[in-house]
Order: sequence, then structure tokens, then C-alpha cells
Amino acid sequence: MTQLQEATAFIQKQLSEKPHVGLILGSGLGMLADEIEHPVKIKYDVIPGFPVSTVEGHAGQLVIGELEGISVIAMQGRFHFYEGYGLDAVTFPVRVMKQLGVEKLFVTNAAGGVNESFEPGNLMLITDHINNTGQNPLMGPNDNEQGVRFPDLSQAYDRKLQGLAKDVAEELSLDLKTGVYVWNTGPTYETPAEIKMLQKVGGDAVGMSTVPEVIVARHVGLDVLGISCISNMAAGILDQPLNHEEVIETTEKVREDFLRFVKTILGKVNA
Repeated sequence: MTQLQEATAFIQKQLSEKPHVGLILGSGLGMLADEIEHPVKIKYDVIPGFPVSTVEGHAGQLVIGELEGISVIAMQGRFHFYEGYGLDAVTFPVRVMKQLGVEKLFVTNAAGGVNESFEPGNLMLITDHINNTGQNPLMGPNDNEQGVRFPDLSQAYDRKLQGLAKDVAEELSLDLKTGVYVWNTGPTYETPAEIKMLQKVGGDAVGMSTVPEVIVARHVGLDVLGISCISNMAAGILDQPLNHEEVIETTEKVREDFLRFVKTILGKVNA
């Protein structure tokens, strides 16, 4: 709680108004933060209690300002469990966002396509998730001021925001996929046998992030919208090796669609 208060106070000193929407931008998707008007940029390493992002494609800073008329706070790069951080550290920024006044959280990621009808470059609306790690960021003592001991995740991803996203995709003529996101710890990519297992249990995309942030967001009462960029097909589907460079290349190719999609949703979120 002390770190939470210190981080919140540090950021508040640099704000002219409270942010209403939080954005967590995944690998290769940080370009959305470059669209923010009148930006205040704060490097993670100067914020009390914040870890430091170590992954290529993650700029490692908060960008705060206006986007489509909405006051936003964006994480231009996130933290991952595989970097060696505990899940309390990985999810700490979400709790800070709540303290700053954020009401809605948009989480984005680059993910491997498990559903064989998907193609690299597709955008997928996350309708639900599978936590395949055996880990949970809420393990340990519960702070009842933050949220209840046993949070309900039956609507982890807000249905109204999903409906809005679908309407926007239709308006923009985007081929928006929908599906279930599976969280694995990483940093290794999955084996072909693991992907076959995930297909059988109902996974449509797989990645190494997002789920812990969503769990904490729901714990503190934020409405969540989740979007995956299908950056590659998962192991064994196309019989080719996987690498992070391909992830970054694919997210760059869908840059314009991703920007138009999220910005249009933001412009309508309070309409």
C-alpha cells in the first residue's frame, strides 16, 4: 500500500486531469501511445515501485494525455512474469491506474494463433481467457479496500465494450475475430503437442501476458476490453520456427488497422 500511494502521488503531480481509460500496449503495439495528444511521458524507472520493461518492442514508459477526446494513461510496454517479476509487480500498474481514476482498461497483446481459421495480422476480440499457468496475482493476503477475496470472472471482459468493439469493426469493415486467449508463462514458445492440447480445451490464441492484469483489473472493479493481434500461427500449424522478430514485423503490418480500431472505440466509449 505504501508503494501504491507513493507511485500514485508521484504520477498525480504531473497530471492536469485524471485519466478515464487505461491502455496496456503489447509487443509491437506501442505506436498507439504515439498518437496521444499533449503527452506527459514518465519512464518506468523513475516511478516508485514500478519494475522496468526488458523486452524488445516495449518502450518502458507511461504516456498520459488525450486520445479521441478521452483522457487516457497508456503503458507503452508491459511487464511479464517470464522476466522474473512476481505477479504483484507485473500487475502493480493496474492498481495505480485505479487509484488515478481510471474506470476502463483496454489490454492489448501480440498472440499466437491457435485457431486454424486465423491468419497472421488478424485482430481478435478476447471474449474469455484460460489461465494455463497455475499462478494467480491475487494469491496471498487480500486487501478488502482493493477488492473482494473471491472475485467473479464470469464476465472478465465487459460485454458492453465487446459489443461496441464489434460495431466499430463492422463500421470500419475490419475482419474482427473473436476468441479465447490462453496465458502461458513463457518465455519459450509452446510445443506443437501443447498447441494441440490448447485447441482441444477451447483456446483460440496463446500468449505470455494479459491474464494477470485482467484478473487484477476485475479485482479493483475496472471494466476490461481485450484485443489480440495474431502475430504468427502457433507451433506446429504451419511447420515453421517461431521468433520474436516475426511478432514485431506482423504488428507493424497491421499498424493502421489497429490504430483506427482502438481510436474509434475510444471515441465512442462515452457516447
